[in-house]
Amino acid sequence: MRLAFGRVLAIAAGLLSAGCVADDVGPINVLTSQVGLASPEFIPDPGDDGSTVVGLAFSGGGTRAAAFAYGVLRELDDMVIDETPVRRSLADDIRMISGASGGAVAASYFGYKGRDDYRDFREKFLIQNAEANLRKSTLSPVNLIRALNGGVNDRNGFAKWLDDNLFNGATYEDFRRPDGPIVWINASDIYNRTPFLFTYDTFAALCSDLDKVRLADAVAASAAVPVVFAPVVVSALKPDCGYRQPEWLSRALADPDASVRLKAYAGAIRSYHETDSLDYVKLLDGGLTDNLGITGFTIERSAAGTPYGPLSPAAAVKLRKLLFIVADAGRAAEVNWGDTIRGPRLGNLLEAVTETTMAALVRDQLDALTFAVGEWRGELIRYRCGLSAEAVRRHRGTLAGWNCRDVQLVVEHLSFGDLDPSQQAKLNRVPTRLSLPVDQVDLTIAAGREALRVNGPLQRAVAEIRMSAGVREPLAMASGTR
Repeated sequence: MRLAFGRVLAIAAGLLSAGCVADDVGPINVLTSQVGLASPEFIPDPGDDGSTVVGLAFSGGGTRAAAFAYGVLRELDDMVIDETPVRRSLADDIRMISGASGGAVAASYFGYKGRDDYRDFREKFLIQNAEANLRKSTLSPVNLIRALNGGVNDRNGFAKWLDDNLFNGATYEDFRRPDGPIVWINASDIYNRTPFLFTYDTFAALCSDLDKVRLADAVAASAAVPVVFAPVVVSALKPDCGYRQPEWLSRALADPDASVRLKAYAGAIRSYHETDSLDYVKLLDGGLTDNLGITGFTIERSAAGTPYGPLSPAAAVKLRKLLFIVADAGRAAEVNWGDTIRGPRLGNLLEAVTETTMAALVRDQLDALTFAVGEWRGELIRYRCGLSAEAVRRHRGTLAGWNCRDVQLVVEHLSFGDLDPSQQAKLNRVPTRLSLPVDQVDLTIAAGREALRVNGPLQRAVAEIRMSAGVREPLAMASGTR
């Protein structure tokens, strides 16, 4: 017995000294000699009258978060806001969607499949075993070595499962549809300690073509929980591709009044092309830097050099309601040590530290988002009210009904806390995993739907949109699974 144990230790020591880690750690990008495309200046314009724009941000939290996000999507799909000339729901007006970790799976699938074909997400992902390819044994000495070397699972785990079962080899190029929303996938750059956004500007600085990056790899990077997964690697070997940093980045770095968030993000992108000691960017779970998935919008707004960006000038004039919905599948803490003088014990203490840090980060992110949107509304009104009648007519096609101040930006945070206590208790027992029982999946989908239904400001905004479109019947009559 001692001899056998000694052999195991010897093998483990040999593996460790040899640096034997995960088999496939990347990199996920291919370097080019020609600079890649720049990020689009504006989010895509709506295909309808442009009066309503919906933005979504989906939090991390494994399959629980993906199911909650899917419930929100299905409820938006059922909220009919117009009947003429065609039937239109709020899902038709989703122009930007972002996600971290589990939320990135839902956001990416909607962006990839489109508003008419995403509805099989429950069958294709939520009730499947996305942990099928993962190494999970905590007793395996080889897994211990992998953990000590950076992570137990490599690209042959979750990324391969996603590619085989959900994305079918799709790359970022598959997001580029005329009617598709902009999709922001968030990971965390652990070298610069900043969010890492999968955008064209980011990959241009890396002398890479984002269109060639697999969606499965981007999503897996966003969900790469430390130790469970090895960091996802992006090459930053800096070939001469003719890269020139975009104007917004130079402006952010030079402006002493630019936001700290924007400066840090701009500095990270600059490092990908200029820092000699950085040859490989290592990515982990997007929740480490932005568990709500709101970085895409806040950075785009901060980087905009105009009062209307990331909307186009025409979209800014046509807009009457912008609904920005943050779907947060974070669980409320359930503790049993608060009524005693001693405790918590080590395990509970570590959990409490993590949950406290995450809760504080979420509050700060929501405050920053609400503040940014509030400031943006003021800038939009000043821009709209400063336009000539000719410019308004050019963008809208008519001056009829024009009111430069008639623009409302609604930011709402949906969470388990919006639901009744008995439902919250059940949801708080749903773990953060990539595989869940069907009953927990359906419970969480229903929670996403219900959180949207009971949100007063959103329901009032939808009622106003429907009234403007001449839809008279109650919303409940127009809703229903399609």
